[in-house]
Formats: sequence, structure tokens, C-alpha cells
Amino acid sequence: MSRNIQLDLASWLHSGGNQIGQILLSPLPNGWEARHHEDALLPDLTPYSLPTDARHLANLDAAGKFRPLKTTPDLIRGWRLSLPDLPSLRRALDYFYPAMTGLWFSHSHHSLTPVTLRDTLSRQTGMYRVTQKITDPQARALVDSTCSGCLKIRLWEISDLPSPPLPPPSTLPLLCHEACNLLVAQAREVVKQAERAAASPS
Repeated sequence: MSRNIQLDLASWLHSGGNQIGQILLSPLPNGWEARHHEDALLPDLTPYSLPTDARHLANLDAAGKFRPLKTTPDLIRGWRLSLPDLPSLRRALDYFYPAMTGLWFSHSHHSLTPVTLRDTLSRQTGMYRVTQKITDPQARALVDSTCSGCLKIRLWEISDLPSPPLPPPSTLPLLCHEACNLLVAQAREVVKQAERAAASPS
């Protein structure tokens, strides 16, 4: 499958694809260049040349704080990453946005199955089983507040599966087919807070 993803990535690039998340991609005489899209016209950027450099660039924001979720819109600026070939570019993209090229490939080939929030919560056990008690209004408020800070396109809803609009073909979409662990953990806090509020004397 990795080989197929690479072939699809090559086809997308050669058809004019040039952006994934906050990263702008450009062809070089020998390879590819990646940089922050807001640095598209800046000449004096710190050069990098290894796929593993992407992991370093993706880990911290401009304030030096760790980025637990790589799809938040706070990727550090001021760099350019020159890579010699497509395999190197693919590796770098997986460091910048883990699993995103694989999910895009699966979605493109109609083999990605989205999972509703209710189905995700129904599988929770132990300390997270309580998340199944979250109400639809509570879940809606949580999803709206939490997911608004993420660049992914949600393919799931609370109890149904929408058909969200995808970006233009030049942009490789960052897809979310199931609620992440961060959202599930926050759902637990929402339920716990509601239970504490209901138990406290008025």
C-alpha cells in the first residue's frame, strides 16, 4: 500500500497539487521543496534537507510549546525543507501530518469508513465508559469548540455521516474519519462536570 500511496501522491503533485495543511510544496530541479504557505515569497528561510527535520519542525510552535495535535493551525514558520525525491517527501509529510497521506489514499479509493461519535463512544471502556452519557447538545457544543481549532475536515457527525465539501484538487485534504482521543477525553470531562453540578446542593 505504501507504494500505491506514493504513486497517487506523485500523480497529485504532477497534476498541480501544491498544498497540504499549512505546507506549500514546490518542484525543484532535483526533488521537492516544502515550506510554510505563509512564507511562499520569503527568500531568507532556514534551510533543512532531511525528512526527519520535519519531525523537529512539527513538534513545537513559534513559542516553543509542544504541539500534541499536529493538525492545529500553528505550524512554525521561517524554514524551507529541500528533499531529493518523492519517497523523502512522503516521509516528511508523514512527520508533519501523521497518517494523513494514508487516510487521503484510502478516501480516494473509497475504502475509508467514517465512524460517528456515538459509535466511537460506544466502544469506550473503563474510565471513559461514562462518555456514553453525553447528551447531543453537550456533544454539539464540545465538537464545535474543540474541532474548530483543527485543520482536518470532519467526515463524521454525532450520530450520522455528513458529506462535507472537500478543498480544491490542488490541496490534499487532512481528513478526520473518527473522533480523536483528545475529544474523547474532553467528553469525559463534560459528563463528569455535569454530574458534579447535578449532585451539588442548589
